[in-house]
Amino acid sequence: MMSLMVHLKTAGHLRGKGDRMAKVTFRGLSFYSRVAENCEDVAHFNEIFRWPIASRLDGNEMLEIQVYNYSKVFSNRLVGTFCMVLQKVAEEGHLELTDTLIDDNNTSIKTSVTIEIRYQSMDGSVGVWSDGEFLDVPEDRDGMFAFETESLLSGQSRGSGTSPGRSLQGSIPTFRKAGKGVFSAMKLGKIRSSRDDHKRGDEPAVLDMEDLDRKAMRLAGFVDPDTISLASVTAVTTNVSNKRSKPDIKMEPSSGRPVDYQISITVIEARQLIGLNMDPVVCVEIGDDKKYTSMKESTNCPYYNEYFVFDFHVPPDVMFDKIIKLSVIHSKNLLRSGTLVGTFKMDVGTVYSQPEHQFYHKWAILSDPDDITAGCKGYVKCDIAVVGKGDNIKTPHKANETDEDELEGNLLLPEGIPVERQWARFYVKIYRAEGLPKMNTNIMANVKKAFIGENRDLVDPYVQVQFAGQKGKTSVQKSSYEPIWNEQVVFTELFPPLCKRIKVQIRDSDKVNDVAIGTHFVDLRKISNDGDKGFLPTLGPAWANMYGSTRQYTLMDEHQDLNEGLGEGVSFRARLLLSVAVEILDTTSPELMSSTEVQVESVSNISESATGKIDEFFLFGSFLEATMIDRKIGDKAISFEITIGNYGNQIDGVSKPSSRKKKKKDSENEEEESELIQNSSDDEADEDGDLVSVSSTPPMKPVITDRNYFHLPYFEKKPCVYIKSWWQDQRRRLYNSNMMDKIADKLEEGLNDVQEIIKTEKAFPERRLRGVLEELGVGCSRFVTLANKDVNQAGRTKLDRERLKSCMREMDSMGQQAKQIRTQVKKNIVKEKLKLVQNFLQKLRFLADEPQHSIPDVFIWMMSNNKRIAYARVPSKDILYSIVDEETGKDCGKVKAVFLKLPGKKGFGPAGWTVQSKLELYLWLGLNKQRKDFLSGLPNGFEEIKSAKMSHGLHSVPPVSLVYNMKQVFQLRAHMYQARSLFAADNSGLSDPFARVFFSTHSQVTEILSETLCPTWDQLLVFDDVELFGEASELRDDPPIIVVEIFDQDTVGKAEFIGRTFAKPTIKMCDEHYGPPRFPPQLEYYQIYRGNHAAGELLAAFELLQIGQGGRDDLPPLEGPTDSERGPILPVPLGIRPILSRYRIEVLFWGLRDLKRINLAQVDRPRVDIECAGRGVQSVLIQNYKKNPNFSTLVKWFEVDLPENELLHPPLNIRVVDCRAFGRYILVGSHAVSSLRRFIYTTPDKASNNWATAGDILVNVDAEHLVRKMDTVVKLDATSDAIVKVDMTEEESDRDKKQKKKKKKKGGVEEEEETDERMLDWWSKYFASIETLKETLRAQDAAQAEAEEREDLEIAAEAADITHDDLLLKGSRAKERSKEKKSSKDKKKAADGSDRRPVKAKVDELVVYDKELESEYGNFEDWLHTFNLYRGKAGDDDEQALDDDRIVGRFKGSLCMYKLPVSEEITREAGFDPNMGMFQSIPHNDPINVLVRVYVVRATDLHPADINGKADPYVVIKLGKSEVKDKENYISKQLNPVFGKSFDIEATFPMESMLTVSVYDWDLVGTDDLIGETKIDLENRFYSKYRATCGISSNYSVHGYNVWRDPLKPSQILAKLCKDGKIDGPHYGPGGRVKVANRIFQGPTEIEDENGLKKQTEEHLALTVLTHWEEIPRVGCKLVPEHVETRPLLNPDKPGIEQGRIEMWVDMFPMDMPAPGPAIDTAPRKPKRYELRVIIWNTDEVILEDDDYFTGEKSSDIFVRGWLKGQQEDRQDTDVHYHSLTGEGNFNWRFVFPFDYLMAEEKIVISKKESMFSWDETEYKIPPRLTLQVWDADHFSADDFLGAIELDLNRFPRGAKTAKQCSLAMIRNEQELPTISIFKQKRVKGWWPFVARDENDEMELTGKVEAELHLVTAEEAEKSPVGLGRNEPDPLEKPNRPDTTFLWFLSPLKAIRYLVCNRYKWLIIKVVLALLLLIMLGLFLYSMPGYLVKKLLGA
Repeated sequence: MMSLMVHLKTAGHLRGKGDRMAKVTFRGLSFYSRVAENCEDVAHFNEIFRWPIASRLDGNEMLEIQVYNYSKVFSNRLVGTFCMVLQKVAEEGHLELTDTLIDDNNTSIKTSVTIEIRYQSMDGSVGVWSDGEFLDVPEDRDGMFAFETESLLSGQSRGSGTSPGRSLQGSIPTFRKAGKGVFSAMKLGKIRSSRDDHKRGDEPAVLDMEDLDRKAMRLAGFVDPDTISLASVTAVTTNVSNKRSKPDIKMEPSSGRPVDYQISITVIEARQLIGLNMDPVVCVEIGDDKKYTSMKESTNCPYYNEYFVFDFHVPPDVMFDKIIKLSVIHSKNLLRSGTLVGTFKMDVGTVYSQPEHQFYHKWAILSDPDDITAGCKGYVKCDIAVVGKGDNIKTPHKANETDEDELEGNLLLPEGIPVERQWARFYVKIYRAEGLPKMNTNIMANVKKAFIGENRDLVDPYVQVQFAGQKGKTSVQKSSYEPIWNEQVVFTELFPPLCKRIKVQIRDSDKVNDVAIGTHFVDLRKISNDGDKGFLPTLGPAWANMYGSTRQYTLMDEHQDLNEGLGEGVSFRARLLLSVAVEILDTTSPELMSSTEVQVESVSNISESATGKIDEFFLFGSFLEATMIDRKIGDKAISFEITIGNYGNQIDGVSKPSSRKKKKKDSENEEEESELIQNSSDDEADEDGDLVSVSSTPPMKPVITDRNYFHLPYFEKKPCVYIKSWWQDQRRRLYNSNMMDKIADKLEEGLNDVQEIIKTEKAFPERRLRGVLEELGVGCSRFVTLANKDVNQAGRTKLDRERLKSCMREMDSMGQQAKQIRTQVKKNIVKEKLKLVQNFLQKLRFLADEPQHSIPDVFIWMMSNNKRIAYARVPSKDILYSIVDEETGKDCGKVKAVFLKLPGKKGFGPAGWTVQSKLELYLWLGLNKQRKDFLSGLPNGFEEIKSAKMSHGLHSVPPVSLVYNMKQVFQLRAHMYQARSLFAADNSGLSDPFARVFFSTHSQVTEILSETLCPTWDQLLVFDDVELFGEASELRDDPPIIVVEIFDQDTVGKAEFIGRTFAKPTIKMCDEHYGPPRFPPQLEYYQIYRGNHAAGELLAAFELLQIGQGGRDDLPPLEGPTDSERGPILPVPLGIRPILSRYRIEVLFWGLRDLKRINLAQVDRPRVDIECAGRGVQSVLIQNYKKNPNFSTLVKWFEVDLPENELLHPPLNIRVVDCRAFGRYILVGSHAVSSLRRFIYTTPDKASNNWATAGDILVNVDAEHLVRKMDTVVKLDATSDAIVKVDMTEEESDRDKKQKKKKKKKGGVEEEEETDERMLDWWSKYFASIETLKETLRAQDAAQAEAEEREDLEIAAEAADITHDDLLLKGSRAKERSKEKKSSKDKKKAADGSDRRPVKAKVDELVVYDKELESEYGNFEDWLHTFNLYRGKAGDDDEQALDDDRIVGRFKGSLCMYKLPVSEEITREAGFDPNMGMFQSIPHNDPINVLVRVYVVRATDLHPADINGKADPYVVIKLGKSEVKDKENYISKQLNPVFGKSFDIEATFPMESMLTVSVYDWDLVGTDDLIGETKIDLENRFYSKYRATCGISSNYSVHGYNVWRDPLKPSQILAKLCKDGKIDGPHYGPGGRVKVANRIFQGPTEIEDENGLKKQTEEHLALTVLTHWEEIPRVGCKLVPEHVETRPLLNPDKPGIEQGRIEMWVDMFPMDMPAPGPAIDTAPRKPKRYELRVIIWNTDEVILEDDDYFTGEKSSDIFVRGWLKGQQEDRQDTDVHYHSLTGEGNFNWRFVFPFDYLMAEEKIVISKKESMFSWDETEYKIPPRLTLQVWDADHFSADDFLGAIELDLNRFPRGAKTAKQCSLAMIRNEQELPTISIFKQKRVKGWWPFVARDENDEMELTGKVEAELHLVTAEEAEKSPVGLGRNEPDPLEKPNRPDTTFLWFLSPLKAIRYLVCNRYKWLIIKVVLALLLLIMLGLFLYSMPGYLVKKLLGA
């Protein structure tokens, strides 16, 4: 270890007299000297400071010493500074000097310092010195160092070469004081720091602190090292010295165990499917399960809304690799499978990693796997959710349908994946494999050998690659342990793929069944980077190591799963050379193969050196201790074997090639090998030749430790093993990985500390966090400097280079961010920053995981009788050596406690928790040529014993054992105080715990305490004469760990394991003083683990005292046993046990509920016993539990002595016993309250605003109270007379406003008409409220997003030093941008948004909670708490808090604890009832009769219960004995049923208080199945001060839809509340005012009855007070408003997985009050009957399809077809307009579509039977969409489809006035155009375009239609009926069609005339003109010569 030491001797020539102190700084880390008091001229410090350093001392580095005049009160004054360049020290290693200081102005002063410096470098090249030289001085001042350095470095640090605050190894050094409690999980009390050994007086001040923390820091920072390092909860110890590494406390492998998953997929609709007139079906496929939707006929945009659920019970890895595949199939039926339109694939893991584990309402893009050149084949809109055990899915709120219809913005893709995914080829090249195991028995081989006479390898391997649901296989290489394939498997898949992992598996081909040999997963996220500077997935060529079951071949391998890649492999299986590459395809190139079938092709061989140069590695291990060997294996001799790859594997390591040059055998030349040996140093050369590996320890019989465990007697002789192996030298990968891991470990530990500080409410968590960030920043920059080495090494792959670049970028930016965040950490935002930093941790762990393996992991096996018993697996990178400290593995050259476990499935469950053996193991792995230091990390004091065979006496042969001649004797004192929240191991729900403490080869046991989960043993265990080997000083720094196991004693059989924890003792050597600050040690909490789960906490302290020459008499004395009853048990001594004070605990006994039978007998006379710290109280006996389960005496109390420190409070136990005859008591169940904190009573603070009595305060209520979006509470200062003006909108003013708003028109969008008061019903209110809920949620989301954006901007700004104002500007700009995006759509609808808003203002709303009501109001446990009583063993299957089966009942009551004596004023208050103690004004608990009215609104997302994927739900309500079944009103085939029912039940509290609302599935035959149920505790609601009996409406009205439901009027409720709360009021005053206590409220005072008459009333005023009750002082709280709650439905058979949700609410009315009115009518709205009349007048520009036989001209025989979506079977056609030559058609044809419509939901309701076999009709709700299609009629063949348009009747574009104006834009830009609704307009006429898609998938215009839509209600339709087509009544005239439309052979002349006149008119004219010209020309030529002759001759 390199280090720099500075011996600060004296400071001389000081002026004046005073206290002096010095500060020494090197590399940014400062140490303070002690304070030299009252020295005049010379200050004698005589102290040594030591810096362990990781990198060589650079000659330019500086050492700085500052001398201060120390002052206790003021800040210290700097005398002067001494700076020195360490060049000479770096060269010579030793320097002594005396030199003068310089002052602030850089002038030299007289004062001088005398120092001596030593530097020890790594290789010892600089000067060697022994530790002994310095022993005369008190060493180790590390206890004091500047914490959070930069604030401590004063301004004079200019000389230091590195930046201030750069600490040594990038970490805050931990204390070297051995185990100074640096490490527990929760630190208790204050521990004084080391300096206080001397005196309390000399407290060094802290210089130049930045802020007010100055004083506090001085007190806390130095008195309490906790602020500096608290242990992480999981890690055992913050490493104090370098010899030991941390053991891992969690034992059990969790990955291979199956879990429940449920995947729910809703297929909503499909759009833009390619193909003409299809009948699409959607197939949903997960793994091998397929489900289909129903078929929709002739549509390209089918609407399904079908829900599918898949249930799985598999391990997580298997689940997340399954592929979800959505495919659309065209015209599938029973007889044919249909044609595939397109598919979409994604793995389950991608969905699970989404927020909330789901995609909601997203569009999946379909592509065709057989034709990758084609583009998108359509879209399917779906919801996909994956629910694991214990996840709950929140259904996201979505805005109204329109936003989702935008396809591009809502694609089914994870974030960050581009919309346009391209096709790519994934090439997985498989080169060769080595080290395969036998896969066949030897018997068969011997038979073969006898016959054929050849010895063959017993394995026939091939490789199978799976990716994105496709499989590819290489060829089979017959009988080869080292097969060579050189093949590549090619997948064609969209890039980026939505499947995370490629699974590569070597399999053995076999005639019966192929089995896996080993599996390797390639995670695409780790081998690619999607950033701007990212790279495509690439890997290798690199070797992948495969691990799996042990290598012996057995016919039935019990660990076969391990070979499939499930669970942690327990043995090396093989390694495979492979590479992965991806090529993006250019789909336009013609020679592209367009299919996505998997291809297998051969590739060329790669050179040997492509994967790196082969080098010789050396692995050394030494077993220092083997204890805790399970007694089952203790009778035979045991040995340990270490293997790396197949090296060292003696039993089943097969496939050794003949030559020793194992991995070199295929290398071309032998020279290489011999060269390797030659150029290693000479003395090694000859012995290397015959250095035989020793891979296992000699067998040895174990010795008994105690009843459960044995140990091996490795006392002074420690066996060693060593192995030589040859691997490609790819250490660089592991080094980079190690550096990142170390940074991450440090970060994790720091974060745990910070959380601990926050949890234990210590001072300054923000400081520790700043320190952590400082470390992180330093670590990252160190990484960047170190990682960029060995860049040109052989075998570096593209991935190595790219990964290095991206890691360096990431680390660099992380370092920068850490520095920025560090400056932002403030006290109040520590938690938020902590979250940010935790993201860093995840990122670091992700980066550190190296995808390309190099050296295989090391396995340690315990062997007995040549069988493998238990193993441990050590990643090779953890023990890899490097000369650079940061790159070395964390356990390299260190002693690590390793726990061996059982392999594979044997290790699941209880077997996995028992330790098979605990080893203290030392491991070192490195290049053979670097091996000279391989022993340096071992504890000193040993001699090496070489193997006898190596008689050459060569000194460099590794030892086969070490003999320790140094031995120290200790006494260990284990102070076992108590444990809490233990695991229940007995059927009673309790345990009989005892603890067993192991240290070295000793163990002792505490006494057994029966029936408790919180034992207080209060016992001191003394281990005498513990022998430890090694040097005393090292042991002091670094003692072995103590293992504490807690068991449950059973009367018969073996004690059952409860959990385990580790501890480190505080050590006192014999020359040290036993006294503060380290002794006596403090009690600390240790987290107990059982498998991977926390199973409680142990409060204990451990000290290890050295026994010197004087024997035990020198040790601090032990007190004898004090308690005569306990016998010889020693109690924990006084200095260690906590200080107690007297508390009184009052218990409110209310009652017991739901007690289950115990041993088949009913509980009849129960009693509750409360116990805490040995004291307790019993309730009175309940005489008859059936008649009345409440207690007759409510309050009892007891006094108890409890520790002052709240964290040490023992748990309080509640136990319920049943009193049977003859004085027998039977335990019913128990509950342990682990923290009493929430029950501590604090006296109310009189001064606080709630008690204010200074004058009255006017509380104002906001005007828009009816449409309040977010509840803003006006917080008022007690004494102010603040008046915030608010008036309740009175009805009239409201009305005026409405009149004004009503007829405002803009942009051609008419406002909705006045909502008629009579039209409004409860559902209007409900839907309006749901809109509000969505808006609130959206607003919250937006606010959150904005906050995040702000934070990002801040961080960015800090990086660029932008001023604050720019920031605000930027922020607001960004906001505007996002607003613009959001509002662009709204703008189109209406500029001022007045489009929907006014409607809202008119409807009174209720509150819709998207969760249970109780979760909003703290479970209504405001004064009455519910404690679940447990009985029976805690479950072991993953312990997912599924203790529900163990609950045997509930105890209702409460606790209150306070210190005695209690203040007088409480008891003096008026009306104080001394019997009730602190529980004043609590209602009485006599039985009370209540009318319970349950309203069930609707259920959503029910789990399907029938084969067809639907359910027929109905509601069942149970309360006590009464049950209401609503079976006859079941709703057929519906997963989102609307019930809209209310049920009245009469109940008597307390006997019937648990209400169960269940949804069952109706079945025609057989019993009905439970879909899910929810339980509501009505009693807590009834008695709660939140008044949850009947929600308070937002408005008071006496008639109409919002009628007041409560039998008490608001004024009566208010009067009762005031009386109960003993507050003054209400006083109603003039002018609409009311005064309650000292608050004044205002409100309207008039009300209108049914007849419109106005009356005066106080109710509005009273209601205003009730809605603002939380503002009333002292008793105020938010009263429950009128509401609807959403409760999850659960099914006991599928625990923890939601089966749907139900929306409901409950009203309760006591029977002794006036009876309530009739229940509100919430019956579902009946759909209204409408008739849509569509007149098709004309078409134009329809494309022409047919060619004429004779004339060849184009024409079409046009007709138009129309239907309403969902009613295809009622489609209607016009007559045919034959032979249209222009695309014009005249029809004058009327379609009539009757339909039922739900106005509120904007859906058409259709009832029809699903199939001929259906029992009843199913109701569907479908958006109202009218489809019109234009067709070309053919006589003999099928009609041709030409085009279509679909109009959403709620919002469709207005038709064009003329055919000319009608264009494609009307459909393309649908979003931007103003839309109209037929339900508002009633009558519309215009032109609309028909469209279809051409071959290139482009939309094209295929015609135009002039249509008229007329909507009438059923009544109007009856009054004025119309005929279909052109029939009576109200007939349309016949269209005036041109004559040609009749077939031309009927009137050929007409046709010809038409042809001549219309079609060819211009052509004929042109031809005639041309002919005329020709004739003229001909005539001219004809007559020209004659004419010329005539002219010439003059005739």
